[in-house]
Amino acid sequence: MALIIAVLLALLLSGIGPFDRLTWMMEVVWVAVGLPLVIAMWSRFPLTRLLGWLLAIHAIILIYGGHYTYAQTPLGNWVAELVGIERNHYDRLGHFAQGFVPAILARELLLRKTPLRPGGWLFYLCVAAALSFSAFFEMLEWWAALIWGGEADAFLATQGDIWDTQWDMFLAMCGAIISLLVCGRVHDRQLGLAAGARA
Repeated sequence: MALIIAVLLALLLSGIGPFDRLTWMMEVVWVAVGLPLVIAMWSRFPLTRLLGWLLAIHAIILIYGGHYTYAQTPLGNWVAELVGIERNHYDRLGHFAQGFVPAILARELLLRKTPLRPGGWLFYLCVAAALSFSAFFEMLEWWAALIWGGEADAFLATQGDIWDTQWDMFLAMCGAIISLLVCGRVHDRQLGLAAGARA
């Protein structure tokens, strides 16, 4: 409940004077749709603590990026100044999270709703699910550019990088792989899976 309140409060505050209203709406729509869905499904499908925290962190990343636009976030500018680079890389963090969190979401759904058990096939399908979501998001950016033209530039956040789309999908894939390697055992424990089920 505390996480839900924190995300809801961040969402409401982010809507006060965002840098670009259209970008804000396109970024936070995932939170605006996902949060009520999680709440509505909670009694029938309560999430593990790990997944709940990851979804909340991902929501905050989206909300913060939506308020300032990914290319103008103060955090990204501070890091760029700290390491002496020109580009604001906050969008790279967003796309890494776009793989990291959906991989655990896919893992939880597959382990709870299918006969799959931890192992190679589960790992592959979770990475594939995260990567397909990332590719779909890149198509959404493409469609936004076609529909709104230059007004969607802040949403695209390419910052002049011709390889931005490829970087986004690559980082989402890296995020998915790392999350499964780092969080898999903790996730198994929270799901009540025996250690032997990892084979």
